[in-house]
Amino acid sequence: MLVLVLRALPVSLRLSWRLPGCTSWGGTQSRGISYLAGAMRLVQFQTSSDGPRIGLEEKDGGNVIDLNAFDPSLPRRMREFLEVGDAALAVARRAQESGQHILPRAQVTLLAPIPNPGKVICVGLNYADHCQEQNVKIPEEPIIFSKFPSSVTGPYDEIIHPAESQEVDWEVELAFVIGKKGTHIKESAAMDHIVGFMVANDVSARDWQMKRNGKQWILGKSFDTFCPLGPAIVTKDCVPDPHKLGIRCKVNGELVQDSNTSQMIFKTQALVTWVSQFITLYPGDVFLTGTPPGTGVFRKPPMFLKRGDVVQCEIDQLGALRNKVI
Repeated sequence: MLVLVLRALPVSLRLSWRLPGCTSWGGTQSRGISYLAGAMRLVQFQTSSDGPRIGLEEKDGGNVIDLNAFDPSLPRRMREFLEVGDAALAVARRAQESGQHILPRAQVTLLAPIPNPGKVICVGLNYADHCQEQNVKIPEEPIIFSKFPSSVTGPYDEIIHPAESQEVDWEVELAFVIGKKGTHIKESAAMDHIVGFMVANDVSARDWQMKRNGKQWILGKSFDTFCPLGPAIVTKDCVPDPHKLGIRCKVNGELVQDSNTSQMIFKTQALVTWVSQFITLYPGDVFLTGTPPGTGVFRKPPMFLKRGDVVQCEIDQLGALRNKVI
């Protein structure tokens, strides 16, 4: 079946090879976020004159290479791009090396890298220091819940503060994206099914999560705009160890969360293995891997987002989200 699919692809997409690893550090930093030299930063963007397109950020906050201009046969939406697999990534690498079709950053608007994920799979209580903050026992198995895909919004879009909630909170999280379909995936093969990593904010209405709707989480987690993602999917070959990354959140410039992904209880591969025994994973599915301590609900006194606040979530090597609450 795979051979038939590849034969049906345009000539430009038939080549496939493993992307070379990005092992050297870049000497430049953008907005305080370090990045790796040669990193592939996949983005979904639009210009004032066109609909959504696929691109590559040259660096965090840098110009964008228009992949659809480089190869018009490429899909224009990220889920479909990822479904093509290694062949599409190989074209992206060639576009990156070509130095062509570069759009000035001022001419583009970044969207969520995957505006329409098939699933948004979330993990609760997955940081040891977050468990300590709440004085709760470390889970023996991953605690899995979901956000509705309609909650996804862009890295710089506004978060809508719903009138129905008085306790809107922040949660900076490491997200990863599935790039290859699989079920009952062994932990030793889990990374083969991941395309890359990005920053997420699991915005949460604590009153609806903890007090209303039978204390089931999904409504409190799934208001529109409650899942900012981005700014880019940084391909896994350019993240040497996703479990050794500084992770932070600031509200109006004040540091409220500051930890490291080394505190994750269930690591990336374990989460893929655990979830895939229940559900089939598809390209474009998104995992949110939990948050460190410092969320508003557990501060003394509790602190919640209000209209006009600016929330910045950032992870080393990946970039930063910056969203205003309205």
